[in-house]
Amino acid sequence: MLEIASGYNLRVGVKQSYKAVTSGKAVVLYIAKDAEQHVIRPLVELAAQFSVPIEYIDTMKELGKACKIDVGAATAVLMNQES
Repeated sequence: MLEIASGYNLRVGVKQSYKAVTSGKAVVLYIAKDAEQHVIRPLVELAAQFSVPIEYIDTMKELGKACKIDVGAATAVLMNQES
């Protein structure tokens, strides 16, 4: 189960993850293994370009629960608190 350490912020969703990675503020990108590949593929490539590590979570439901939302999430990103 994903746990967020103090000192970090979490952004949920593909658009928010994309913004965090391109701004250079992302610490780690979480991706659900069952997310639509055509949706996450560009984000995976972007994370590689910006040297952001990726951790895969088994399901969107599990990632959503870890992010404390009632629906599944394809992606989430951990950012430094000052971000």
